[in-house]
Amino acid sequence: MTIIQANLTHLDQVATLFNQYRIFYRQTPNLEGATQFIKDRLTKQDSIILIAFAEKKPVGFTQLFHSFSSVSMQPLFILNDLFVNENYRKQGYGVTLLNEAKAVCKKHNYKGLAIQTERTNPAQKLYESLGWKQDQDLQYFWTNQ
Repeated sequence: MTIIQANLTHLDQVATLFNQYRIFYRQTPNLEGATQFIKDRLTKQDSIILIAFAEKKPVGFTQLFHSFSSVSMQPLFILNDLFVNENYRKQGYGVTLLNEAKAVCKKHNYKGLAIQTERTNPAQKLYESLGWKQDQDLQYFWTNQ
């Protein structure tokens, strides 16, 4: 297992995984849109994307978005995306990606990592086992529709 930080040379690999991730969340497949979204993130450097490889095959990723805590006046990461291909789940890829995300957070000296996921996502047990705590205070979201 290898984890690396993605750059534009990994665009097609990450976009394919990102498209699979979106399908997992019941979105219509859109590889072209996924490719453009990931290309924008990498070009603008407004997120950090980590890719997990089994041998040389990309099998998972996580994406960390830069944000801030106004109260503590510190930067933090929002981990919106964590995905491991179903054929590679329960083999340590998710754990390794999450631990690498923690290492990136420490390297940047950020306050912490916030994970946003569906309440029904079974990965919540994984997050809790790795030290994440559920924050009942952050449960509202307004959608501009």
